[in-house]
Amino acid sequence: MSEEKREAEEVREILDVVSDRIPALLKGLRDVMYSREAAENMADAVATFYKKLVEAGIPKEEALDMARGYMINLQDILGHKDIANINIGKREEREEEG
Repeated sequence: MSEEKREAEEVREILDVVSDRIPALLKGLRDVMYSREAAENMADAVATFYKKLVEAGIPKEEALDMARGYMINLQDILGHKDIANINIGKREEREEEG
């Protein structure tokens, strides 16, 4: 077998492995980031952060702004803020925005 054919075969084998493993990897990442447990952990962390700020004497509105900033979401990490608009806060504010 020529060098080029051997290299082409190696590339084909690599691509086969990648095509098998990438979908499973992406599904696993999605499940970790968007699972019920992940949501509960994020909610607990944000709620604790907000509560501690208020207990420390930070005004509630300022603490809410800080809690919003504390939340990390995938869209911000990837730089695709326009994909989803996450809004926490008062119901009236959410209804006015959209």
